[in-house]
Amino acid sequence: MLLTDLIHVLLASALGLLISIILIPPILRVAREKKLFDSPNERKVHKLAIPPLGGISIFIAFTLSVIFSSHGLNFYPLRYIVASILLMFFIGLKDDLINISARKKFFVQALSVILLITLGGIKLTNLHGLFGIHEISQIFGFLVTLFVMIAIINAFNLIDGIDGLASGLAMMAAFIFGSWYYLAQHIQYSIISFGLLGSLAGFFLFNVFGNKNKLFMGDTGSLVVGMIVAILVVRFNEFNIQKTALYSIGAAPSVSFAIVMLPLIDTLRVMTIRILSGRSPFSPDKNHIHHRLLQLFPNHLTVTLIMVIFLVSLLLSFLPSQLLKWRQSQNNQENNPLDLIFTKEILNVPNNVVSNKNRKEI
Repeated sequence: MLLTDLIHVLLASALGLLISIILIPPILRVAREKKLFDSPNERKVHKLAIPPLGGISIFIAFTLSVIFSSHGLNFYPLRYIVASILLMFFIGLKDDLINISARKKFFVQALSVILLITLGGIKLTNLHGLFGIHEISQIFGFLVTLFVMIAIINAFNLIDGIDGLASGLAMMAAFIFGSWYYLAQHIQYSIISFGLLGSLAGFFLFNVFGNKNKLFMGDTGSLVVGMIVAILVVRFNEFNIQKTALYSIGAAPSVSFAIVMLPLIDTLRVMTIRILSGRSPFSPDKNHIHHRLLQLFPNHLTVTLIMVIFLVSLLLSFLPSQLLKWRQSQNNQENNPLDLIFTKEILNVPNNVVSNKNRKEI
């Protein structure tokens, strides 16, 4: 049984990688023929016109790899997962081609999440002791799920500012969640995780190392990726409600937040800065952590590696302590929402260094 499951998971990853690599060259040809480029301007860090259609390959590779790899498995919610991702794909593609308002994007995001909650049954029903709360009502669960998923979708959308960053963070999250899903025998969601990992790996090669064949994932990709990661987070928390199961994790909200905290905290930070400056929280600027790091290390891959390695190091130091706390207190543990607040201060380090550097230059 485990060998069969492993074949399903590896097939999803391999298909995602292969389909993505096959699709990108024709996407690049069409983009060049139709002159579909993301042109550089004062708020963007790239200096050349680059096609922003990498999300097309991610979407198609992910969808096909998951459908083929999950064939024969009982996976009722898959139809609604694909439907919600399809909505993200179309609104993202429209934004990449003609630009649309943040309000319209938010409306489609909400519609997609509501579809998953009401028809797919993908929702939060328990907070695992967060703020002392365990089981929650359907209405409160609906609102919390809506907020959490939209927050994650927009976090990945906004963190997509330099080569390899959004895809690198998403691949790391997919690998961690996919490995846990496989060990805990939730194979369907392990297939989703590794299908995403393979699809992103193919895109990552062209995005980071493509040179003349470089392309961006665009809103098409970042919205699709954000939706998939949000689904993985919600299901991870739901599968860990029963603490007696093998490989169950007691501090599921803290652990899942830790895995995606970098884009979430960075998004909260920049939105706060914008609101305090009297601007729309969705207005573009160069206040993201990756923009600050680029002033210190003017290389996209270097900054991406710094951020991914930082998050992996933080997870390795944080997760064992969380698991130990749970093992000591068993089901009585309450998740402390302050456990990861210090990360906000760590993320401000590059900003403070840049500010001090600019002060010295003046």
